[in-house]
Amino acid sequence: MAPPLIQLKDITLTFGGTPLLSGVELTVSPAERVCLIGRNGSGKSTLLKIAAGTVEPDSGSRFVQPGATIRYLPQEPDFAGFATTLSYVEQGLGPGDDRYRARYLLEQLALRDDEDPAHLSGGEARRAALARVLAPSPDILLLDEPTNHLDLPTIEWLESELARGRGALVLISHDRRFLTNLSRSTAWLDRGQIRQIDRGFAAFEAWRDEVLAEEEREQHKLDRKIVNEEHWLRYGVSGRRKRNVKRLGNLHALRQQRRDYRGSDGNANLAASEAEKSGKLVIEAKNIGKSFGDRRIVDGFSIRLQRGDRIGIVGPNGAGKTTLVNLLTGADAPDSGTIRLGANIEMATLDQHRESLDPKWTLADALTGGRSDHVMVGGKPKHVVSYMKDFLFAQEQMRTPLEVLSGGERGRLMLARALAKPSNFLVLDEPTNDLDLETLDVLEEMLGDYEGTVILISHDRDFLDRVVTSVIAPEGNGKWIEYAGGYSDMLSQRGADVKREEARPALAAQDKAGEDKRETKSPAPSAAPKRRLNFNEKHALETLPKAIAKLQAEIAKLQRTLDDPDLYRKDRTKFDEASAAIAAAQRDLAAAEDRWLELEVLREEIEQA
Repeated sequence: MAPPLIQLKDITLTFGGTPLLSGVELTVSPAERVCLIGRNGSGKSTLLKIAAGTVEPDSGSRFVQPGATIRYLPQEPDFAGFATTLSYVEQGLGPGDDRYRARYLLEQLALRDDEDPAHLSGGEARRAALARVLAPSPDILLLDEPTNHLDLPTIEWLESELARGRGALVLISHDRRFLTNLSRSTAWLDRGQIRQIDRGFAAFEAWRDEVLAEEEREQHKLDRKIVNEEHWLRYGVSGRRKRNVKRLGNLHALRQQRRDYRGSDGNANLAASEAEKSGKLVIEAKNIGKSFGDRRIVDGFSIRLQRGDRIGIVGPNGAGKTTLVNLLTGADAPDSGTIRLGANIEMATLDQHRESLDPKWTLADALTGGRSDHVMVGGKPKHVVSYMKDFLFAQEQMRTPLEVLSGGERGRLMLARALAKPSNFLVLDEPTNDLDLETLDVLEEMLGDYEGTVILISHDRDFLDRVVTSVIAPEGNGKWIEYAGGYSDMLSQRGADVKREEARPALAAQDKAGEDKRETKSPAPSAAPKRRLNFNEKHALETLPKAIAKLQAEIAKLQRTLDDPDLYRKDRTKFDEASAAIAAAQRDLAAAEDRWLELEVLREEIEQA
């Protein structure tokens, strides 16, 4: 067996009271692909910094194989001291590395070599940092949220580039599809310790649930044992002092074990404050168009959104996703065509421009507007501490400045602000950024139960597949097309991935603030932690019985037509048309009945689990 490239042993680190890392061990061998999984705030990024050698632990050892090259991608790259993107990327090269590869990667990532790094947007900065760590083809890559702020074409390019690489990889990401396609082993950082399995992310969530269920059973046994021992202490103490002292000591040890136990964190309690229902029609757009300079952003686009629709919008950065949403929601006027909004629309928006929040604000100020200790949730006051706890913030964080919050904490804060407003129409711009997997599950569930309409801009392929009922994708030259189903369904219908158009200054100037601040292979399915019906499956269960009844009525009507014994002789054309129609309806009926039965069995299995 080859010696490890990097090995961490008995790593301990404490900030304040509870240890962040306690006796953590992590070994990475040549060509190994490890995904590092954990809740927001569990210490994943800190552990990766320790592996990279940029943070010193309180205790423990770090071994790196002599001669091995390591490159680390932080969440916030530092461009200080670099005049151009090329000089920044070339700084990552070693003495024997190919200098041309730096220019090649910048070109692949749609960057120029003469750009000032200080003026790069969030997406451009992430791409430049990726070029720097990929350029030397290191023996081990440590990547912290590499897909953040990237569009779908870039995510899929990066996925392909990493899959072809021969080096080892340690990867932190919230993107399930990305993790599933790249990982071969999983390290789960939970409550200061690491558990590891030699299987990729696809197996992680089911394994995690088994571990937690077994842990819960063990704690239940411990609680029962303490109850039995306490009953003995009250009623069953005998005259044998030596035996009693030993048993009493055991009871104290059991109680201490129970006190020392760190339970797993709960899930966020995400719930949108819903207003009264909107009208059945939410948005009707007819042949709308929008241009900036000589660039056509939207050209002849039409759509009709009904109450309850969940629309995903995808596309590369700069394609005009934010412009399209602004047109549909009435924030911007189209150059041509018409937009009609339905009645009684109450819209809430999740804007990912987190820089709009004052970093000096406290968490309580950001939620209350600095006016009181209460948040207006659904038009009713709720104490800020209680509302913070719904989003997994501790009471002690009430006066914490926003500038020290982690990316995941800022993401939950933005959700908390958006969901407090009563709405029947949600517009969510990259809601999954920085959220951990557990919070993503809760967000998905909340959107599935939301009775209003949703427009979702996202680069998370798996999340789109689980949530949306149709996807709008750019086809180039301002053309946008709506595809039924999720992201994978869109790919099947298009027969191709979403591609990046050539960069054009007019659009970049207009959409840069909205879209660059935050797109190979056929996507593989990922395992859900606890299988449950997604929105599309729930919708199918509700609508299939009506569709089946309609098909049965159609078949009965066609059958009455065919029952005429003289039809073939009198009207051969009508006979052929009715025969073909009844055959097609019978096929559709069989497919609908099979699908309904499959979903009904699944629903029963979930309810019984």
